[in-house]
Amino acid sequence: MFEIREKPEMVERAMLVSIYFDPSEAREKQAMLDELEDLVTNLGISIAGKHLIKSRDMHAKFLCGTGKAQEVKQLALDCRADCVVFDNMLSPSQQREWERLIDECVIDREEVILDIFARRARTREATLQVELARMWNHLDRQGGGSGGGKGGGGAARGEGEKQIEVDRRLARARIEAIQKELALVTRQRATQRKERERQAVATAAIVGYTNAGKSSLLSLVSGSEVMAKDMLFATLDTTTRKIELPHGQPLLLTDTVGFIRNLPHRLVEAFKSTLEEAVLADFLVQVVDASDPEAVRHYETTLEVLGELGAGDKPMIVVLNKVDLVPEEERHTLETLLKPHFNGRVVPMSVQEGHGAEDLLNACVEMLESRVRRARFLIPYTRSDLAAAMHSEGKVLSTEYVEEGTLIEAVLPVAFYNKFSRFLAEK
Repeated sequence: MFEIREKPEMVERAMLVSIYFDPSEAREKQAMLDELEDLVTNLGISIAGKHLIKSRDMHAKFLCGTGKAQEVKQLALDCRADCVVFDNMLSPSQQREWERLIDECVIDREEVILDIFARRARTREATLQVELARMWNHLDRQGGGSGGGKGGGGAARGEGEKQIEVDRRLARARIEAIQKELALVTRQRATQRKERERQAVATAAIVGYTNAGKSSLLSLVSGSEVMAKDMLFATLDTTTRKIELPHGQPLLLTDTVGFIRNLPHRLVEAFKSTLEEAVLADFLVQVVDASDPEAVRHYETTLEVLGELGAGDKPMIVVLNKVDLVPEEERHTLETLLKPHFNGRVVPMSVQEGHGAEDLLNACVEMLESRVRRARFLIPYTRSDLAAAMHSEGKVLSTEYVEEGTLIEAVLPVAFYNKFSRFLAEK
């Protein structure tokens, strides 16, 4: 039975550690360690120390050699940390060995992210998704995550059953219950999606690295308040707003959960039902924090996660946010670095200053040009139902009453345009 120390209810001082082996990785590992500091701080925990540790070889027991492990132990003692957080992914046995050596709580990046997600979950769906990810993580750390229904840790029963086997069996039962409840939510979402498809309203999903400004962007272009805070994973729940594009077409714009490097695979799996908004959208709006030195890497990370979700080939607009904080020559350099990766359009913006929203909306119009038609229709007075449908399904630009009927100029989705084509007015 694994004897991994339970995290105390209140961790106050955490020491952060990242072990690397290739000198060429030092810069990226330092950036990841800085990001881990943001993650841990988001949990309300103070940082007692932060250390990048170079090890010549990888070892099974501590990941690094025993000499380096003793160094880490001394660093933890010196800064009086009550928890050590590794940016590296630790196996259950490595976590156990570190806790025996340091005699303090030891966790890794994955557990930190899971803790943040657990605190940020608001809706029932998000809560279930987080619990599912944590249950799988719990099962993995007990060595029982890879087994299916039969065999594994759940085979033994009765009086002689060991506690860890009971634990695994209960965990699997809970996972099955969560999956059933999430399946119900997924069916409800599918029903809502069918209704949207019936209405032929175009959809777009806002994606990007966490804290890039996605929720603020949605608030700006929709004119409605969307919860946006300067913190990682401020919200896990998708928010959708209906906006009107400059040519009159409606667009459903959805804000999605932020991505991050080394996002635990279990979380990608657990949040697929939420992130399917990105998979099913007509196009994507990826928000990149242009002021971040790691902007290109964050952009690439988002593409990697989208690829995992099956949305890697979606048409995309890239928004370079916070350009007011970036010298113009640096912005042009960033655009040059990003453009080879996609065939969409780059839109510089400052969401905070309210600049660039019109350019973004025009870019959305370009993305949907093939989906709409603008034309004039002559609707007989006996078919007032068709005039009403134009108002509900498209954008009516002008109405004129003539002897033969109602002359309507409208922007309509292609499907509805085709239905009304026999009422096209002569030019």
